[in-house]
Amino acid sequence: MNNRRKLVVAIGVGALAAPLTSFTQQKERVWRIGFLGSASASGFAGRVEALRAGLRDLGYVEGKNVVIEFRWAEEKYDRLPELAAELVRLKVDVIVAQGTPGILAAKSATTTIPIIMASSGDPVAAGLVTSLAWPGGNVTGMASFSPEGVAKRLELLKDAFPRTRQVAFLLNPDNPGNLKLGFPAIEAAAKSLKLELQQFGVKGPGDIDSSFAAMAKRRVDAVVSADDAVLIVNAEVIAKLAAKTRLPSVGSSEFAEAGGLMAYGVNRLEQFRRAAYFVDRILKGAKPADLPVEQATRFETVLNQKTAKALGLQFPQAVLARADRVIE
Repeated sequence: MNNRRKLVVAIGVGALAAPLTSFTQQKERVWRIGFLGSASASGFAGRVEALRAGLRDLGYVEGKNVVIEFRWAEEKYDRLPELAAELVRLKVDVIVAQGTPGILAAKSATTTIPIIMASSGDPVAAGLVTSLAWPGGNVTGMASFSPEGVAKRLELLKDAFPRTRQVAFLLNPDNPGNLKLGFPAIEAAAKSLKLELQQFGVKGPGDIDSSFAAMAKRRVDAVVSADDAVLIVNAEVIAKLAAKTRLPSVGSSEFAEAGGLMAYGVNRLEQFRRAAYFVDRILKGAKPADLPVEQATRFETVLNQKTAKALGLQFPQAVLARADRVIE
């Protein structure tokens, strides 16, 4: 009887301890997030902080219950496949990637680790997901539809400066989102607006000066910048050269904030913050294939009055009226 009583007590204690042990293990779990960036940490500091803020809102604290493994290509896209492979070897729980080149590299590196698109141009056309509603595979996240947004930049330029005829389009030929998707979209818009579009490639900082020198020789009237990590981190250099050559310019919001004349597009900080929601869902057991890709719904127009005054330009009232932000 004593032995039987001891056995019953032991089983009871074990049953009580099991949930406590399970709770303790769950509480002590530290998740590993891989981040694959096409550019540099300094150039994308604002976007990364937006992601961190989104994670904090959902209860994730770095060093406590989450660790972020950063890998930066430093504007050299040929490094992305190996950096993605490093994250796979680390066995991270989820990979956050931005831009078509980075997301493609991550997708090629793994078919099992979930991949969150912090920002992507047209994920369906780029072959990243099967559809927005049913992504399939291991990729989901945010879609900005930047090819259409870049085409809208051309329309904004024409509305602001109707005499524009020759337009330079700055893009990164190493970015499929720019070359295969962005250029056809803006080319179609140029034809409808009766503008002549000329393409100038920028693969790295060393190509910016030569591109603007070529623009001067071809006597372009204005410049439009595509959405690309290399162009974003070098926005200030591009904006200064556009001002120096007295060319009206339009690009991303970072471009206008760095001194560019105008901007049109989605709020990337909001997208990176929202990416944390997808990370949270994945860590709680959801499958990427079952999480619909979210489309950007809010686009903003930004005008830089300070740059306009320096160039001796005036925005038409109709353009000023539709601006979401005006930088004085």
